[in-house]
Amino acid sequence: MRISAALNVAVAMTLVSTALAHAQKKYDPGASDTEIKLGQTLPYSGPVSVLSGVGKGETAYFKYLNESQSGINGRKVTLLSLDDGYSAPKTMELTRQLVERDNVLAIVNTVGTATNRATHRYLNQKKVPQLLILSGAAQWNDPAHNPWTMMGMIAYRTEGTVYARHILAANPKARIAVLRQNDDYGKDYVEGFRQALGANASAIVAEVSYETTDPTVDAQVIQLRASNADALFIVATGKHATQAIRKSHELGWKPQIYLPVGSASVPGVLKPAGADAATGVITVANSKSPGDPAWHDDVGMKEYLAWAKQWAPGLNPYDSFVASGYTYGVIVAQLLRQCGDELTRENLLKQAANMKGVRTPLTLPGITLDTAPDNYLPYRTMRLQQFDGTSYRLIGDVIREY
Repeated sequence: MRISAALNVAVAMTLVSTALAHAQKKYDPGASDTEIKLGQTLPYSGPVSVLSGVGKGETAYFKYLNESQSGINGRKVTLLSLDDGYSAPKTMELTRQLVERDNVLAIVNTVGTATNRATHRYLNQKKVPQLLILSGAAQWNDPAHNPWTMMGMIAYRTEGTVYARHILAANPKARIAVLRQNDDYGKDYVEGFRQALGANASAIVAEVSYETTDPTVDAQVIQLRASNADALFIVATGKHATQAIRKSHELGWKPQIYLPVGSASVPGVLKPAGADAATGVITVANSKSPGDPAWHDDVGMKEYLAWAKQWAPGLNPYDSFVASGYTYGVIVAQLLRQCGDELTRENLLKQAANMKGVRTPLTLPGITLDTAPDNYLPYRTMRLQQFDGTSYRLIGDVIREY
């Protein structure tokens, strides 16, 4: 009887322990004991397909985690990365598919301002995390109204401010020309740029817009050339940024060119424009630039290049978009790791909204990624860098958020 009673107690305790173990695990759609499913849309086709390097790099990073480290906490990570062609209606269609058919845990690192604006209301209503999106529009730092949406890059207005102040410091009497994409992406950059100029806003002597569907921006650049400006802010993406740089050079116009960080890939944008044409281009940075001799012996750069050689042999490791995909893969993986066995959308958002001093192998010294529940702005420090015809070189000191 005593043995039987003891056995019953042992069985009961085992059942309780098993129940508790299962109770400690919490899953939302897209998560299980064996898998974590994420989704994203990027322009694998169309005029800004160069940006697809982000998805290719990130997909390769999760393949590396799955095959060399058994995924995250023993769970395979599946990243469904779909082609939206940089078309907002297509983004909406595919995002619904990812949420309602594929049952992803979260949407991560989607590209574009207009494309993310097409989906953010839907995702916030569904309470699906829309994390570290590649758009710096001001509305993505609005946890009170868009709590499930968080930007993953330097804010456009902040970046525009940095360029304006650099122009004024380098040449207080500068004449400035602006080429901008005719959408919220272009408007946000120029708004921050113009505000930073303040009383010097009249320094903008020419401003011309273009549509993403335009085959070229040659006519716009010719129009801007007539202004004889000595500084040119190119708020363009993909092939249009390349065309603007190349056409300026062909016209014999040599203004100091400023280019948004999301359009500053050396192999994707600058090299196609021609090394001579692109030499001198200035952009911001929060990550080490692959190919910059300054990082030749850097431990983090060596780690990245070794990873790229083994796990992404078909990609160009010196493409900043591929490097960004790797970096975002590192960050997203860490957030998922921190979730432990509570793989819910709410907990994932909580982890993302409480990042402190986060760095990756490619993060620049002095730069960290920091968020708070009431402030989603991830990067509040940055550097300026200038293209020397081969790679970027850092200029100036660390810049704090304006």
